[in-house]
Amino acid sequence: METTFDFEKPIADLQMQIEKVKQVEEKTKVDMSATVRELEEKLEETKVEVYSNMTGWQKVQMSRHPDRPQTFDYIDLICDDFIELHGDRNIKDDKAIVGGFATIGGQSVMVIGHQKGKNTKERQFRNFGMANPEGYRKALRLMKMAEKFNKPVVTLIDTMGAYPGLEAEERGQGEAIARNLREMAVLKVPIICIVIGEGASGGALGIGIGDRVYMLQNTWYSVISPESCSSILWRSWDQKERAAEALKLTAEDMLGNGLIDGIIEESVGGAHQDPEATALNVKNRILSDLTILKAKDTSTLVTERIDKFSNMGVVNE
Repeated sequence: METTFDFEKPIADLQMQIEKVKQVEEKTKVDMSATVRELEEKLEETKVEVYSNMTGWQKVQMSRHPDRPQTFDYIDLICDDFIELHGDRNIKDDKAIVGGFATIGGQSVMVIGHQKGKNTKERQFRNFGMANPEGYRKALRLMKMAEKFNKPVVTLIDTMGAYPGLEAEERGQGEAIARNLREMAVLKVPIICIVIGEGASGGALGIGIGDRVYMLQNTWYSVISPESCSSILWRSWDQKERAAEALKLTAEDMLGNGLIDGIIEESVGGAHQDPEATALNVKNRILSDLTILKAKDTSTLVTERIDKFSNMGVVNE
């Protein structure tokens, strides 16, 4: 059964009405095409109204849809081939972060991204997309390999955050993320980062420093999740909708504040409604930017990337 959120109820009701009319038409053999057409027109109008006026919390919900495309889905849809690489050469292979060499439209790149999993068993295997230190060290190893062979890096961000367990902190979670920030800032190849789902805190930022940073239309990117923010400020998750608005975490908010470079359009109703169309938008954006970024010399590329992040934010003294 397809997952439907509360704010999508008017759409679900119309879809149910259309289905019932079609069933009656089939059973009675009475032509009801005019009624169906009228309902379908109303359905399209309702979709536009609902999906063009989503709140911050509703976009957070959409980013967590169980059918939403994940990193491996985008790899399958936009890459001509893919060779997965494993391990950080130190501890183990973190399954929450995947990566390897791929070809996109004839361009050879290194693709790295979070993978949450689609069902309960896979989510446990992938640790719900929450990487341990070895996941970020694995990502850095792959970036350095891409730099060695002069291949651009594409990262796909979708995580609730870095794994917060005691053992992760003991193995240097903070240090691993901090090292990635430093090394990505000066990596000598183009980097394109795309938030495809949830972009929470350092877990997202650990693979989020790039020459171009984009967000899909129904995603969020913030230092903290609305639920955690609510629990800190109001001692309860009940204010998560209020927290989502205050955090300014939507793609439109982030673009307006100059923290990302653009928004990649999704299919109507979310990326899960038409993964192929959304993936094509992602692919076109990657290829378009690679043409521009690969034309720049290394010094210019790195300098512009450092300046880009150094100029973010406002300091009042």
